[in-house]
Amino acid sequence: MTHFTQLDLPTFGDSRGALTVLDGALPFPIVRIYWIYGADGQVRGGHRHHKTRQALIAITGKVTVYMNDGVICDNVILDTPSRCLLVEPKDWHTMTFDQNSVLLVIASHSYDRSDYIDTPYDLKC
Repeated sequence: MTHFTQLDLPTFGDSRGALTVLDGALPFPIVRIYWIYGADGQVRGGHRHHKTRQALIAITGKVTVYMNDGVICDNVILDTPSRCLLVEPKDWHTMTFDQNSVLLVIASHSYDRSDYIDTPYDLKC
């Protein structure tokens, strides 16, 4: 178990497949949605924010998210589309992509370069 908040999203399945619902599950309003793909073996991210909150969902494949809030750091494995990792503004994070992975990112604010903090914490794990 990790120090960082993960949500198990309501999922319904039968012989026709699975359906995962995000309706009302996030603790912030959704303003921006994007996805990252074609990043096989790459490390992305490497920042934290002043105000933006995010939710990360590995739609397919596996993404390892390194999280560091300045007190605790951990690697969180996202490998099922029914699990969501919440990334708070204080959380320094990087994402390492396995082959053919797609990461859905849901954000509380529109893109604003001045919201990004590129300096990591001194805490190393």
